[in-house]
Amino acid sequence: MRIITHACPTCGTVVAANELERRRVMRCPGLDCDTVLRFEDLDTENREFFMKNRDQYHL
Repeated sequence: MRIITHACPTCGTVVAANELERRRVMRCPGLDCDTVLRFEDLDTENREFFMKNRDQYHL
């Protein structure tokens, strides 16, 4: 199992890929940050790996 995350480009807050996949579009959870994060923000390799191994990332 790989840990796949995405860092907000504005504030650096780290978000797990499973949260991005579940919500698809979300406001950054960082304090006072209004950046919108999307599942598509993950690079293609990580997105494809996550989708192929989705069952491993279920909480």
